[in-house]
Amino acid sequence: MLATQQLTEFLAVVADRPDEAAAQHAAVECAVRALGADLAVLMVDGGVVAAVGLPAERIPARTLAEIAAGLRATFEADGRRYAVALAHLGGLRPGVLVLGREAGFSVEEVCLLRGMARVLELSLQALYLIEAERRHAAENDRLISSLQRRQRLFDELSSVQRAIARREPLRRILDQITASAAELLDVQMSGLTVLDVDDPSRTSLFASRGVPEEAVLRMQAVPVAALGAAGLAIMGDELVAVDDYASSPIAVPEIVRAKLKSVMAVPVHEDGAVVGALFVGCYREIREWDQASREILQAFAEHVSLAITDARTLREMNHAFHDSLTGLANRSLFTTRLENAFATARTGGVAALLVDLDRFKVVNDSLGHAVGDRLLAAVAERLRECLRTGDTAARLGGDEFAVLLPEISGVDAAVPVARRIVQALRDPFDLDGREIYASCSVGVAYAEAGDVEPEDLLVRADLAMFEAKKLGKDQFAVFEPAMRESFQKHLQMEADLRRAVLRHEFELRFQPIVRLRTEEISGLEALVRWQHPDRGMIPPMEFIPLAEETGLIVPIGEWVLREACRQAARWNSRRAGQAPLTVSVNLSAVQLERADLPRLVGSALADSGLPAECLIIELTESLLVDHRPETLRRLEEIKALGVRLAIDDFGTGYSSLAYLRNFPVDIIKIDKSFVDDIGDLPAAAALTLGIIQLGQALQLSTVAEGIEDAGQLSELTDGNCELGQGYYFAEPLTSVAMDNLLFADPSPPSQE
Repeated sequence: MLATQQLTEFLAVVADRPDEAAAQHAAVECAVRALGADLAVLMVDGGVVAAVGLPAERIPARTLAEIAAGLRATFEADGRRYAVALAHLGGLRPGVLVLGREAGFSVEEVCLLRGMARVLELSLQALYLIEAERRHAAENDRLISSLQRRQRLFDELSSVQRAIARREPLRRILDQITASAAELLDVQMSGLTVLDVDDPSRTSLFASRGVPEEAVLRMQAVPVAALGAAGLAIMGDELVAVDDYASSPIAVPEIVRAKLKSVMAVPVHEDGAVVGALFVGCYREIREWDQASREILQAFAEHVSLAITDARTLREMNHAFHDSLTGLANRSLFTTRLENAFATARTGGVAALLVDLDRFKVVNDSLGHAVGDRLLAAVAERLRECLRTGDTAARLGGDEFAVLLPEISGVDAAVPVARRIVQALRDPFDLDGREIYASCSVGVAYAEAGDVEPEDLLVRADLAMFEAKKLGKDQFAVFEPAMRESFQKHLQMEADLRRAVLRHEFELRFQPIVRLRTEEISGLEALVRWQHPDRGMIPPMEFIPLAEETGLIVPIGEWVLREACRQAARWNSRRAGQAPLTVSVNLSAVQLERADLPRLVGSALADSGLPAECLIIELTESLLVDHRPETLRRLEEIKALGVRLAIDDFGTGYSSLAYLRNFPVDIIKIDKSFVDDIGDLPAAAALTLGIIQLGQALQLSTVAEGIEDAGQLSELTDGNCELGQGYYFAEPLTSVAMDNLLFADPSPPSQE
């Protein structure tokens, strides 16, 4: 509690200083008093700007630079040697705050020093902003209004800092920030949404102003991917500005109905990780978000981060730097010990292992958070059993753990530990007589002191863990430099995909589904393609898995559904006197997790005018196998609309008669792999015929996929298969080419 009071005192002292120099000198004086140091030095941009204990001209800047780089752990001046503690300042002008005394510093004191540095950094950033505007105003009178706006910003941020210093309730501080952001930006809506601690894939509205009541209720415990601009800001860790909200594919329907014109959202961080998003919106008119508006929202988001970090730092101090659920070290303590391991390494180096559970979300979603918490505690106990005395195991958050191995001779010494951890977590966990499996993926990284920064070692371990996931999970991988390039390509593809959603870079292709006996077109399957501005047409297999991993499949899937219904309704309106065409749309497991999916399907049908019986939703077999009770309920709600359901790629997964009986399925689609061999392998022909007969016995329609020649068509027709599709009839066609095919244009259809 003493450390908390000292941090509060430091915050109050620095926040009340009128200019940069005064804030810098107040910071070093307060830091010396708070930590009982003999000297304190603040360096900014490589130069000493404030010092206590020694005159600035007698302080060797080169020695301080080596201390800041982690090359030295002591400081000598006037014949005395000091143990040092330091904290880095980021922002517009990076620097370092160094304290020295004869006795060393504890972990708690180092954490307190970092909190002080963070407060100083934010105060200096606010002062830099106002000082920069003053200089510009002197050069150009037209900037006076901007200066006044910045002054208002500075006043608002200073008020927030004082509220934090007084330890006002966190909710009151965050309400103040959202209200100030709305007032300063002259908007009618603002809000703060934060990630669920136990389930980071979901978020809830924490503070708001001007958000419609309907939207407030909807924005509680919702998937991040379904949150519109705020969700994209969280997933992409970047500012998202939408000028014309109503026409954006990421718009939230309740907000659109409230006549929101424009919206802007920016991520909120804690310890470098995204924990939520601050957003503002305008109802009166379409707003073009200029650079000044973006900077103001960023500044308020930084102070949300400060408030959240301060509140959680207080709780962490009270919990003695350990995770309350597992008893392991928390992220803050782990980071400090990692830095100390590099600073004190005498021989060899340091290894870091990142451990991520492979199936925790399945356990948490299916068995509940209470069982999930008990599983995490059991995992922590097994981790402890795999380590030596002196090693550190930590829970970084969620189902992610870390292991620190100090003073080891090389990466080969870390590999047996990683192997023990993987093996230990393969064994089932007994929770209340129920066997639960939770394998893990482990990334291993090693470095010697001075080779890399401590945080870079964690980045390397994270890249190696990502590689272990890619290789199939339930294993470990050791960092290799090539992994960084591979991950960067993955990140670039993800960034491109996020931009593609905003820029409407997706197109639909339609493949005919025909009645095999008459070769009459009875329906179409809608297939999405990505028209990349530089790489050209990207096939679904390259981007759909990434879209599902990032949650972007939600806005993409909604667009596909609405566009497919619209096109099918348009074609049917021109087929007077003919049987209406059906349109088939694939649905991913991520989309099926959305509670509002039945409402979305109903909305797509209503907006397009397509009759429900003309829409077919296609599901994979694996989705049925891994279903939860909510899955079946949503499918039954969709079925109640009159929509039909089909199992795609039937025969390649694990479906059984039980699934066909329990799920409201109307159609089974025979996988192309069976059709390929139907004319050559008697066993394949018999199996395909068996699937057709199974469908007939259950009164299900059968569709054969991938028909490519007349022989396959003949075999399937003789076997009483009802429908089929494939290149024998037509490749997936553009809407223009499908127009030509459906309405008797004599020219051959063009393909893309």
